[in-house]
Amino acid sequence: MNILEPKTSVKVVGANGQISLGKEFAGRQVLVEEREPGVWLIRTAVVVPENELWLHGPKANDDLRRALLWAQRNPPAESDPDATLRTLGDGGKRKRKSRSA
Repeated sequence: MNILEPKTSVKVVGANGQISLGKEFAGRQVLVEEREPGVWLIRTAVVVPENELWLHGPKANDDLRRALLWAQRNPPAESDPDATLRTLGDGGKRKRKSRSA
């Protein structure tokens, strides 16, 4: 494991309560933990919305792996949509049965 030497810098908290971490962190999300009064730990983070959390689970991972494997084994091929519709026999249009009131 590569252990980095800690870097220390002095920042001034502006009148609006903000500090700048530098342009290399622009647009990034960070976690700010207050360990004790006046002591903060700031870490970069990736936040996953709750409604997307399932995508990071083992089932979604397995489904995606199988889908990618299928796609590799079944490359796309040229197709003729009109011919496909003709093979359906009804041109892809299903007649609706009318209901009696």
